[in-house]
Amino acid sequence: MKKTVRFVKTVGTGNDFILVDLRRQRLSAPPKHLAQKWCRRSRSIGADGILTVEPSKKAAVKMRVINPDGSEADMCGNGARCAAFYVASRNKTKRLTLETGAGIIQAYVPSKRRVRVTLTQPSEIRTVPLTALMKHFTAYHVTTGVPHAVIAVPNIREMDVARMGPAIRFHRAFRPRGANVDFIQVLNPHALRVRTYERGVESETLACGTGAVAAALVASRLGWVKSPVAVYPTSGERLVIRFDAANGTWKNVSLEGEVREVFEGEILNEKA
Repeated sequence: MKKTVRFVKTVGTGNDFILVDLRRQRLSAPPKHLAQKWCRRSRSIGADGILTVEPSKKAAVKMRVINPDGSEADMCGNGARCAAFYVASRNKTKRLTLETGAGIIQAYVPSKRRVRVTLTQPSEIRTVPLTALMKHFTAYHVTTGVPHAVIAVPNIREMDVARMGPAIRFHRAFRPRGANVDFIQVLNPHALRVRTYERGVESETLACGTGAVAAALVASRLGWVKSPVAVYPTSGERLVIRFDAANGTWKNVSLEGEVREVFEGEILNEKA
């Protein structure tokens, strides 16, 4: 087995990942162990997670998402866009499918650095009144590949995400899986700001694709926005959410934004 493994550092609207193509190489340790080492900022490559691209019998490739704490997510919107860009650019195609833990998703690369993915069907939205750190909130729980708790706030810049995020993420209302937490502020009928505290990363991230989708769908259900919705995460880079809303459900839910491959490299293929 090779002493090193090749990777690509890729970024989707502020979410950064270590992408490892396992169709032509093998890891000497389970990805969950390597994620805990490689994702540490200032001590290794640093990232919001590891993406693995693997063979699939159901789609062009299979994508797995390993969080920095070693847990595996069923889905990651920005990660899916990064994986799709990686495969599409090397196969010289604009359309492909990805097998994920949440199901098969469609990907489209309309231009050199933009990628759109069409997500699997979101869950119904559940209203959850809760109290965290002696403050009362109305959260809206929805699964857009992974579970999210969406909370509207009057001034998103004043929100203490570092303190409030984990208090809600681990709240008993979302047991046993917990939830990503998205604080949103409506800018106009077609735009939102979002700050997300992510499970598995256990911190606020610069962006979250499934969180942006959850925010747009909740805001739509409440009558605040209409498709298409421009969502501005902490990175400030725009994500565009499109959907067809009818009779309280959504169809053709998609997420589009920029993808960049920052660099390629090799890292020691460490054992567990």
